Amino acid sequence: MLSYPSQPEDVYFRDWRILGMEYLLIGRHLSRVDGGITVTYRLFDVSAEREVKSGEITAPRDRMRDIAHRIADDVYEEITGIRGAFSTRILYVLVENIGTSYARYKLEMADSDGERPRTLFETSEPLLSPSWSPDGQRIAYVSFETGRPSIVIQDLESNVRQRLPSYPGLNGAPAFSPDGRELAMVLSRDGNPEIYTMEIATPARRPRRVTRHVSAIDTEPGWTPDGKSLIFTSDRGGRPQIYRIDLRTSLTERLTYQGDYNARARLLPDGRHLVYVHRREGIYHIAWQDLETDEDPRVLTETSLDESPSLAPNGTMLIYATQDQGRGILAVVSIDGQVKYKLPSSAGDVREPSWSPYLDTLSANRGL
Repeated sequence: MLSYPSQPEDVYFRDWRILGMEYLLIGRHLSRVDGGITVTYRLFDVSAEREVKSGEITAPRDRMRDIAHRIADDVYEEITGIRGAFSTRILYVLVENIGTSYARYKLEMADSDGERPRTLFETSEPLLSPSWSPDGQRIAYVSFETGRPSIVIQDLESNVRQRLPSYPGLNGAPAFSPDGRELAMVLSRDGNPEIYTMEIATPARRPRRVTRHVSAIDTEPGWTPDGKSLIFTSDRGGRPQIYRIDLRTSLTERLTYQGDYNARARLLPDGRHLVYVHRREGIYHIAWQDLETDEDPRVLTETSLDESPSLAPNGTMLIYATQDQGRGILAVVSIDGQVKYKLPSSAGDVREPSWSPYLDTLSANRGL
């Protein structure tokens, strides 16, 4: 009979080798007089029959999920050498249709696995393009609550909302710079949609125009990890494709050539690999591409109408929006395409996901 050990002396490695297990995690918890809980854990290499990792975490009892995610992060890093991203959060927009002509739009935040959803803002007008600041303390998104699009920055601890100056036409697709000092965005104040950047500390200053194409639509900006360039979607070649522009020299290069539709790109932390929405035979999938080789893009997803990919901070997984039985849902796929799963969701259409940076969910609440 298989044992379920909680102490090292109770571990029989032979049993776990027979089951084909490479690693074994055991643990125990102890209630504290102050109402908290202490969890200890040990990770064993089954083939080597030795302990490779141990830890102890103390937190309020109602933070058991956060404790479990922290342990998962530690175990993942010990086994793979890559920092775990289980203790992160996701943003998304939930659309609840009420009757045939009315809808409620909710900006929600949940654990990385979709559990513990919480509404951050709610309105009867559309919400779009949520994104995280690099320190995880603020978010930016587009709101139509005034009847026209405007970009809002919201502090997650205080819930204070700051509406940035709104310009005629389109105000959209906000993206924080890696140092958190600037926002890239899309404005059509001068005609067709173009990419701009704005210093967050001085929003009253005139935004800096980055792209200058007289007839193209330039949209969906994203920063390179070093903050020196932007990637964006443009139809300047006749079809939507991904481009990169150097913020100092304005030198622009096209990054995608396979397929007649490539959009909503995001760079992995290594700056070398790219994920984006790729249309193949009329179906929209999420694709991965190595920018330093001539390899064709690799399709990662098997769902359809896939959109809005957003990467985990360690670059090993991505979340995206898709359709399931006529309803918008969120799904996750590993960067090699081998692991795929759908996130739980309440009634309504879920869209526009954004994966947070690394967060210390046990040492600070920050409204999380």
